[in-house]
Amino acid sequence: MSRFIVVLGTTSHSGKSTFVAALCRLLSDRGLKVAPFKSQNMSLNSWVTLNGSEIGIAQAVQAWAARVQPNEFMNPILLKPKGDRTSQVIVLGRPVADKSAEEYYRDIEGLKEVVDRSIEELEKCYDYIVVEGAGGAAEINLFDRDIANIYVARHLKAPIILVGDIERGGVFASLFGTVQLLPEDIRPLVKGLVINKFRGDPAILGSGLAKLEELTGVPVLGVMPYLDLDIPSEDSVSLGDKKSRPGGPRPEIAVIRLPRISNFTDFEPLERQAYVRYVSLSEPLGHPDAIIIPGTKNTVSDLREMQEKGMADQIKSCADTPVLGICGGYQMLGKQIIDCGVEDTVGTIPGLGLLDAVTRFDLYEKKTVQVKKVVTGGGPVLDPIRGQPITGYEIHMGVTSPKGEKAFGDDGAVSENGMVIGTYLHGLFENDNFRNSFLDFLRRRKGIGDGMSSLSKAETKSGAAKVDGFEQLAKATEANLDMTKVWQMLDLKSS
Repeated sequence: MSRFIVVLGTTSHSGKSTFVAALCRLLSDRGLKVAPFKSQNMSLNSWVTLNGSEIGIAQAVQAWAARVQPNEFMNPILLKPKGDRTSQVIVLGRPVADKSAEEYYRDIEGLKEVVDRSIEELEKCYDYIVVEGAGGAAEINLFDRDIANIYVARHLKAPIILVGDIERGGVFASLFGTVQLLPEDIRPLVKGLVINKFRGDPAILGSGLAKLEELTGVPVLGVMPYLDLDIPSEDSVSLGDKKSRPGGPRPEIAVIRLPRISNFTDFEPLERQAYVRYVSLSEPLGHPDAIIIPGTKNTVSDLREMQEKGMADQIKSCADTPVLGICGGYQMLGKQIIDCGVEDTVGTIPGLGLLDAVTRFDLYEKKTVQVKKVVTGGGPVLDPIRGQPITGYEIHMGVTSPKGEKAFGDDGAVSENGMVIGTYLHGLFENDNFRNSFLDFLRRRKGIGDGMSSLSKAETKSGAAKVDGFEQLAKATEANLDMTKVWQMLDLKSS
């Protein structure tokens, strides 16, 4: 049978996902077969597995940390918020329906069976499974239907590590309160506490840590420093943490912060070489060197808000600025969107008109697939890499019919002057050739040279950055936490 360890948090964004990734990498470093698991995730950042299943990006990242392929059993239930208290419910990688919270919880018993089956499937392939909870573990109003924390903890009866975020304050109270509020049968399973995201000398916390251990009867495993890691972010709450990286003259790229922005991890590979600025719909767009319209969970609603708040006009006024639309952003760039009730309306909505394309939402069907294409479009960004392969993944509803030149094989569209590009491909900037061609064009226009700035190609290769990020995370975890106690929880000897 597989051995389990459960990581719960006092709040959302406490660092559970990152800590699970750290444990996955450290177990993998020991030559063990390990996998992540999160029964229910709520996130607009998702990933497509090899068989076309959609899961939360955090579980894909954790699988990469474990050096295994992500699959749908690692995140059997994914909720993608659409607004108006409604989420798209994805079960074992496939969309089931849009449901309100009330409708979702009404069906919770059937979903528990999905969770049980997923655990059984993972046990067939992996000796160690690192389980992540969701949100705060002590939501006392949800205990009877909390399948991400309480149900899984009760089902597995595995040791629990509780993580608290000191960055936002109140970490001692949140750790103590969470332990005290957990159900009586689960409280004894908590075997360790971790304080996360500390900026400063952990020695000043000494008396507090001792008192916390005295009050809870649970050892504090250590204090993790605030880490700036080159691994994808889990969800939009991470956007508030983003800071411009230091460096010399760089292109400025404005990413439109749509209300229902999804898969903004698409743009994180740019952040080491460019100033990436997330612009809300009510902010001045300014004069960026490029504009990106990202994916969204609701294209029609976000397009309407862009138009109502004037962002659409701001984008159209930047006539000589390169514009890239990905997924929902691509749909918005067209002349019109025809919604047959799939999104949130029935009728035709005018798009930005920057591409000669029309999108139709006819069916409640989602395309989720990993793809490999060839660059076929022209213009200053695509001409230097025409004929070269690129890879990515698609996650979208709707079908877009463009006229004229396609960007990547049978996908996307390019304006006549090549300055506006639309595509359904997520992960585009993970491709060195596209990322470098895009940035080199912006640098030339800005007059800051033709090279790759001061960063070497080895440093900016996205694959290498991911590996380095996991290694940095693993080393920091070993250096700051009492891993001997963690390994004892799994009946492992210290390495």
